[in-house]
Amino acid sequence: MLGLMQYPSLTIGSVIDYAARNHGCTEIVSRHPTKSLERSNWTRIHDRARRIAAALTTLGARHGDRIASLAWNRTAHVELYFGVAGGGMVLHTLNPRLFDDQIGYILKEGGARILCVDPDLLPLAERIVAAHIDPLNVIVLCSRDEIPATTIADPIAYEDLLVATEPLPAWPDFDERTASGLCYTSGTTGNPKGVLYSHRSTVLHAMSLCGADSMALSSRDTALLLPPMFHVNAWGVPYAAAMCGAKLVLPGSALDGSSLNALLRDEEVTFSLGVPTVWFSLLDHIEANTTLEERAALRLDRVFMGGAACPRALVQRFRDLLGVDTMQAWGMTETSPVVAVCRPSGRHRDLPPEEQLDLRAKAGRCLFGSEVGIGAADGGVTGPGAEAIGPLLVRGLWVASGYFGKALGSALDAGGWFDSGDVARIDADGFIQITDRSKDVIKSGGEWISSIDLENAAVAHPAVKEAAVVGVPHPRWQERPLMLLHLHPGCSISPEEMRIHLTTYVAKWWLPDEIILVDELPHTGSGKLMKAELRQRYAGRLEHAR
Repeated sequence: MLGLMQYPSLTIGSVIDYAARNHGCTEIVSRHPTKSLERSNWTRIHDRARRIAAALTTLGARHGDRIASLAWNRTAHVELYFGVAGGGMVLHTLNPRLFDDQIGYILKEGGARILCVDPDLLPLAERIVAAHIDPLNVIVLCSRDEIPATTIADPIAYEDLLVATEPLPAWPDFDERTASGLCYTSGTTGNPKGVLYSHRSTVLHAMSLCGADSMALSSRDTALLLPPMFHVNAWGVPYAAAMCGAKLVLPGSALDGSSLNALLRDEEVTFSLGVPTVWFSLLDHIEANTTLEERAALRLDRVFMGGAACPRALVQRFRDLLGVDTMQAWGMTETSPVVAVCRPSGRHRDLPPEEQLDLRAKAGRCLFGSEVGIGAADGGVTGPGAEAIGPLLVRGLWVASGYFGKALGSALDAGGWFDSGDVARIDADGFIQITDRSKDVIKSGGEWISSIDLENAAVAHPAVKEAAVVGVPHPRWQERPLMLLHLHPGCSISPEEMRIHLTTYVAKWWLPDEIILVDELPHTGSGKLMKAELRQRYAGRLEHAR
């Protein structure tokens, strides 16, 4: 017997309809390419999303077609998020921080015939379009008089297109399993792979973000959106913000500490999220350029971190400098991305401060709708409490089944599990502790060394801004750790001083064979350390060691 309940489809169009109906006056603030601020609201986003959906059909777009975007976190990109998907097409976000060849490969494989580009990214778009074999309609996300001089033939002005088009009277009706977005992995090994999200998976993921044990996003929040909208749908926050009626603050391309601090202060931001590297830069600026009174006046009360392992020292710095709670999250492009969030449970309320820090540095517990396990050598899967270390497996309502262009289920094992590529343990409370990436763990003399544990120990030193540890070939021990340190401006530390510091945290045989000070470390477009590049660059450093 089936229940006698209504069964409307879970679609992205229904999310923006709700936002306009119930939170229409709530602001969306965006930094323009000129650095000035633009103000919109959910009602205006809704109207313009319906206009762009209609306009795309006049350019020949049809149901299921991919519409590519090459854009920063700005209002027009939010309009595309809802208008493209709501109109039954697929928004294919391109990462401008990748190499030209990678962007070209991703654009070609996605098959888009329309490209929407921010005006300050036109030089990049010109190179991509020139190398692209198939014809492309290029929409520049501004008015006609704001389009810079360009070699692209017949660029279309976004604002002019919207003015000339009547909005759709209603979103088209289609199956909630219809594709809504296409994002590509960072491509740290091999070519990037496409993850094709559905309306159903995206809406369910957004609902989970509004939960109290997740981001706890609500209409009382002002959210500063730092994850790029070209990276895993900006962690789903544009959809979740519309779903709950939160105010969105979009930084555009200005991610320097001064610009971000101004947004925190002037827009009274209560919640923000991003990768650890951006937080280090922001905290450096705040510590050097603000008074205790100015810090106390900030409305920020919680910060969400992901994309890379969060050092314990960063959690502590947020607590000590700003009195702000941090939540680490775990996920990946293939998981939409948020699967687990580090929210202490009731029984952790009275933990001593230092143990609270240890807990908050973990990757967190699974949200409802997803499940994780540790792969065992015999092919089985162990759950929470076994304390086994092994491959972290995941399955759930917003986890990929296969990559774009491949068969449904082709990315899963026989039990329906997706191998994340992380190595982890899960404690009795269900908290995930990432010990390494499977390709980054260091095997020395038959024993395993965690590069993440070494990096976290190094960053605990006040002189260190960021650390990277890679395994390099060794003639006797197979591999040994090599550490690279990027220091805070004006700070210094010798390799021997760092080794003494590390002995407080790790076993002596874990200590790096070489410690190198560098001016910067390479990152992917999503903020992750490019360890494959570092391993290649330093592969011969220890080949003559004894």
